[in-house]
Amino acid sequence: MKPAPARLVARFYHELWNRQDEAVAHEILHADFRFRASLGPERRGPEGFLGYARSVHAALSGFTCTIDDLICEGDRAAARMTFTGRHTGAFFDVPATDKTIEWTGGAFFETDGRQITALWVLGDVDAVKHQLGAAGGSGFASA
Repeated sequence: MKPAPARLVARFYHELWNRQDEAVAHEILHADFRFRASLGPERRGPEGFLGYARSVHAALSGFTCTIDDLICEGDRAAARMTFTGRHTGAFFDVPATDKTIEWTGGAFFETDGRQITALWVLGDVDAVKHQLGAAGGSGFASA
């Protein structure tokens, strides 16, 4: 039986990201998995993704992903997300501040019905930089 995209997305965030259960990556991510996030270049395969996840967890202790809304159609899914973590390591070239930061984003999944084949995540990088006091703003003048 094929797992529904909703089940794959839930496992991806709850087990792989939030619990850091790396074995799950090899179960639910296709060998040719393509991952593109706001925080870096495209990563390929489960190991490419795990390298990225480890770097985020190293910079943001207690990093968690919360699914706020999930829409599935066929073998695709889209999620509205909230991301949270405590800034305990260099992130966006900003040394640790010990601040808890939070931002939102969207995630777009493709599956083959059994595994996740591709994921594109767009996060509010300006919100992250603002909370860390990093260079860069929204691009809009205050009204």
